[in-house]
Amino acid sequence: MNFLAHLYLSGNEENVIVGNFVADAIKGNSLQNFPEGMERGIRLHREIDHYTDQHPVFKASRSRLSPKYRMFAGVIVDLYYDHFLAKYWTEFSDEDIQQLVARTYFLLIRRFHLLPSRSRRILPFMITQNWLVGYRDLTVLQKVFNGMSRRTTHQSGMENAIQDLKADYALYENEFRTFFPEIITHIDKYRSNLQAGSSSIE
Repeated sequence: MNFLAHLYLSGNEENVIVGNFVADAIKGNSLQNFPEGMERGIRLHREIDHYTDQHPVFKASRSRLSPKYRMFAGVIVDLYYDHFLAKYWTEFSDEDIQQLVARTYFLLIRRFHLLPSRSRRILPFMITQNWLVGYRDLTVLQKVFNGMSRRTTHQSGMENAIQDLKADYALYENEFRTFFPEIITHIDKYRSNLQAGSSSIE
């Protein structure tokens, strides 16, 4: 659910951005059904998720919430971290967040025919409520958690997640500030290794 972080880590290639966006809706290895750039975006998304799930700082954030939210703790931390990324965006990017997000929404609308059904259902809510920019506002984040809680088949309690964020706000902020520069470095190396592999094949 950390759409903003995934967008930030996607780079500038349009099909990679689209692939990264739809990746959660793609199961298994049926990647050959997508254009090559989208396939790389899906693989990039999975690499980001794998690195995140194994990172000790993310694990610490998740463990703090696990007793209360169980299987939903990781999703909640994803959104906490996106909140801090949106709030401190100018520390990580020279591009205005509003402009980047608007361009991304337009891109996803133009590629709407390539999106799986799950992504098609999410996109209108993302655009009308402007999630990617709105994550920095706790009122908007509360609405996102409320919507996610309504849509889950099991009782998640996610509508209460903002209170937990407020209670340990500085702690989660410090964990984000430790984690995010490290995932940037990791993904930069991941991309470099892919490019080196492509060059050697050529």
